[in-house]
Amino acid sequence: MKMKTACVTGGSGYIASALIKMLLERGYAVKTTVRNPDDMAKNSHLKHLQALGPLTVLRADLDVEGSFDDAVAGCDYAFLVAASVNLASGEDLEKELIEPSVRGTLNVMRSCVKVGTVRRVVLTSSVAAVFVRPVSLQGDGHVLDEGSWSDVEYLRAEKPTSWGYPVSKVLLEKAACRFAEEHGISLVTVCPVTTIGAAPSLNFNTSVPSSLSLLSGGEVWLGVLKLTERTAGSVPLCHVDDLCRAELFVAEAPAAAGRYICCGLNTTIAELARFLARKYPQYDVMRNLQTIDDELLEKPRACLSSAKLLRGGFEFEHKTLDEIFDNVFEYGKALGIDLPY
Repeated sequence: MKMKTACVTGGSGYIASALIKMLLERGYAVKTTVRNPDDMAKNSHLKHLQALGPLTVLRADLDVEGSFDDAVAGCDYAFLVAASVNLASGEDLEKELIEPSVRGTLNVMRSCVKVGTVRRVVLTSSVAAVFVRPVSLQGDGHVLDEGSWSDVEYLRAEKPTSWGYPVSKVLLEKAACRFAEEHGISLVTVCPVTTIGAAPSLNFNTSVPSSLSLLSGGEVWLGVLKLTERTAGSVPLCHVDDLCRAELFVAEAPAAAGRYICCGLNTTIAELARFLARKYPQYDVMRNLQTIDDELLEKPRACLSSAKLLRGGFEFEHKTLDEIFDNVFEYGKALGIDLPY
């Protein structure tokens, strides 16, 4: 039998590296793209992954038209994971982040049309494209599913913290959907929540430092955690292995279509603090919690629902805080997060 081949863009990144590992372990031949293959500081993990199976590392840039042609040629599936990330409120995020994000996504999809072998494109977006609204969620029982979209008009008008990121995700999703319909591409979009767990890449990500901020006491990352709860109405979590399993599931499932939220558990900062205090008593979690001066939720006001994914036949393997945090502490130390004990 011919070995299935997949392209994973952004191989130097956290989620992409975990997805590459899983694909190789499941017998796929994998082609991945990075901006500079010679940069071993960012890409050394790809050398180690090549021991697992056929992995080809190619140079490509989201800003360069046609640079993904070789990467997607001959591939059955294309996983679009590479993305521009700029969480700061810069002077011109429209030009620095939003336009490049949309342009880069369509650049890869044009290459998929050109080569003609790709059976399905799996776009990795974010629940940042789902839950950002003008008014914080009040009361309990909100269920946010794939029909929910962040409010782009509000974000552009009010420019709250990190506003460019959710705008970019909404616009690139909608642009990709239009392009897929116009060119007959089978497109599925996955919207991950805060994703944690060990991955081959040791490069920067935001989710692991924020999830461990109650241990490290890092004020910036505690702020990210607080912003997530205030905006989303919960702290939604997913283990990176479950996210990769979900991406592969929707790639291979013939009936998969549209958006899929990937969330293993909706929790709160208060619940997370109690869990971490029990699991790591050597850390002063409760003192770090006191630096978050806003009123904290005792239970989630909102649920980021993965019901559509579950109805399709997918099952999460990490459903509790204990399971989701199974190897995050050790991975955080490997990333250089200040965890002295």
